[in-house]
Amino acid sequence: MAGALAARMGFNSLMRKHSRNFHVRICTMESDMEFSCEVKWKGKDLFELVCRTLGLRETWFFGLQYNVKDTVAWLKMEKKVLDQEVPKEEPLTLHFLARFYPENAEEELVQDITQHLFFLQVKKKILEEEIHCPPEASVLLASYAVHAKYGDYDPDVHKPGFLSEEDLLPKRVINLYQMTAEMWEERITACYAEHRGRTRDEAEMEYLKIAQDLDMYGINYFLIRNKKGTDLLLGVDALGLHIYDPDNRLTPKCSFPWNEIRNISYSDKEFTIKPLDKKTNLFKFNSSRLRVNKLILQLCIGNHDLFMRRRRVDSLEVQQMKAQAREERARKQVERQRLQREKQLREEAERARDELERRLMQLQDEAHMANEALLRSEQTADLLAEKAQIAEEEAKLLAQKAAEAETEMQRIKVTAMRGHEERRLMEQKMLEAEMLALKMAEESERRAKEAEQLKQDLQEARDSERRAKNKLLEITSKAVHTPPGLPSGSMAADLNFSRENLSFDFKDTDMKRLSMEIEKEKVEYMEKSKHLQEQLNELKTEIESLKLKERETPLDIIHNHNTEQGTSKHSNFKKLTLQSTKSRVAYFEEL
Repeated sequence: MAGALAARMGFNSLMRKHSRNFHVRICTMESDMEFSCEVKWKGKDLFELVCRTLGLRETWFFGLQYNVKDTVAWLKMEKKVLDQEVPKEEPLTLHFLARFYPENAEEELVQDITQHLFFLQVKKKILEEEIHCPPEASVLLASYAVHAKYGDYDPDVHKPGFLSEEDLLPKRVINLYQMTAEMWEERITACYAEHRGRTRDEAEMEYLKIAQDLDMYGINYFLIRNKKGTDLLLGVDALGLHIYDPDNRLTPKCSFPWNEIRNISYSDKEFTIKPLDKKTNLFKFNSSRLRVNKLILQLCIGNHDLFMRRRRVDSLEVQQMKAQAREERARKQVERQRLQREKQLREEAERARDELERRLMQLQDEAHMANEALLRSEQTADLLAEKAQIAEEEAKLLAQKAAEAETEMQRIKVTAMRGHEERRLMEQKMLEAEMLALKMAEESERRAKEAEQLKQDLQEARDSERRAKNKLLEITSKAVHTPPGLPSGSMAADLNFSRENLSFDFKDTDMKRLSMEIEKEKVEYMEKSKHLQEQLNELKTEIESLKLKERETPLDIIHNHNTEQGTSKHSNFKKLTLQSTKSRVAYFEEL
């Protein structure tokens, strides 16, 4: 201890010897700042400079933190900076952080910068799992964080993949489910789209309102032991002191609100708390180190002061700040409404322009189609005119052929009449020929009979030749008579006539009538207004089937059990404080 003090004094003496100033780097949740400070400056001088630079007036929530060995410490306001156990480095690095948390962020945080710094710090603690957050709440909080950064959701701008580089969910939550980064982004974006119309400040406040109901929000944990030597955890927050099992930081075993505590003190490693009820025994516990006791005492005093301050009338400064904040919010509201109206008018003008452009394009398409239809009509008319001319020429040709056919018919009729007369004459000649043939047949029969008779006579003559040669000469001298020849021949005339048939096939073309119908698109706007718990239950239901039960942490299991039992942070605190202070102190000592 003496060696460390001598080393620090040597460092400070060296700083004073070489320069009257020293450099400090202040790390805030958003950016880093560097200052040149005088050696004589106290902690409040540096703290006030940082607050003025940030424009912060609600200074009572914040402090300057630095690391000391394996724990942290807060810069004391009334002591010189270089006389404290700050790191021996140049520049000196300090962290500007919220030291005390409000009970109700919406009612207590006045300035936008205060709200923004709390939002960044709480978000960092949730992502680094210093505050346990269930998966469904993590998704909803991520959607408000996205809204605070990007503003209103715009599907044309915020396309799939725009959150790929963002750190939005605790790694524990990501590992707990069989879900890809795209699936997480889809669910976060679905919630993000419902927050339309909120400003960045409103989105950050919604984030804090959800986060402040988480079991580990705003609590500083310290390892302690009671009189029996049992290892326990002490939780210090805006409501009071809470005692936890080391394996369960979500559900306290007993709690002591600040209005039941009269005095807090420590001696070496023993911490003593005097309840307001004088009949109740002192509440004592031991911490691991003296430095931890100092830190516990600072947090207890600060939280107790703020607890009592909230229950008193606001100071003139706070009243003035709240009045200015109300005026500023009213001015911003008016400005936001004006911008909203301008945006609405602009959107309406853009919609009207888009509608006119769409209508113009439609009319252009209609005109183009009408021109094409007119061109087709003209082409069809030309084609019909050409066909009509061809038809007219064919009609003339047919008329000519019809006249020729009529002449041929007349000729055929004359020929037919002439053939009829010739046929009648031929029939008459044939009849005469038949009669002549009949007569010739009869004559032939008669001649045959005469020939037979002559044969008989010849036989008789031969017989008588022997009797008389003289008479033979007389018989042989007779002349033989030859009958006249019969006329034979026939005349036939065959008339064959073949008629030529003419045919013409004409096809009519029907023109189609053009009709255009204009369809108007109707867009339905649906407004979703859901209660926070319904959102969380819905998100939990959506992703529950993808959960890997074997990856649940002990805190996840405890949280699920508390949810099933209907136990929340505030209901459990109320239930614990219904017991008497004396019984709670006795319970703590028996743990």
